[in-house]
Amino acid sequence: MSIKRSTAPIKFLTIHCAATPEGRANTAAEVTQWDTDRFGQPSYHLVIELSGRLVRTLDDDQIGVHVAKSNTGNIGVCYVGGMSKDMKVPKDTRTLRQKATLRDVVIAYKRKYPGLIVRGHNEWPGVAKACPSFDVNGWLKMEQL
Repeated sequence: MSIKRSTAPIKFLTIHCAATPEGRANTAAEVTQWDTDRFGQPSYHLVIELSGRLVRTLDDDQIGVHVAKSNTGNIGVCYVGGMSKDMKVPKDTRTLRQKATLRDVVIAYKRKYPGLIVRGHNEWPGVAKACPSFDVNGWLKMEQL
């Protein structure tokens, strides 16, 4: 597997959900394998498991496959969950530990890349998904990020 590298500056961080049922403890390795099977490589740079464990799956200079034609200069962060237990409706299923880890990730990346724009997958043009199943802008304001 050959993953493209980029010298473009990091301008975006996009938050995703794995679209897995609430409470099901899928691992970052499973999420990465699903994406590798589908796209030929990992989609996200970071995956946050239910426990809050953060797993790096791509280096920052590697191009993920998480926002169609907007992957260059874009860090993808995915949390496990995002769907109701019955898989019928999108739902913010983030555990307290996932929320804390995601907050830490956003803070670290904003420090590392001044001017970074953080958005949910559903905020990108042409995306007709509920992913990440919560209002990223509202969360950023609430967390004062």
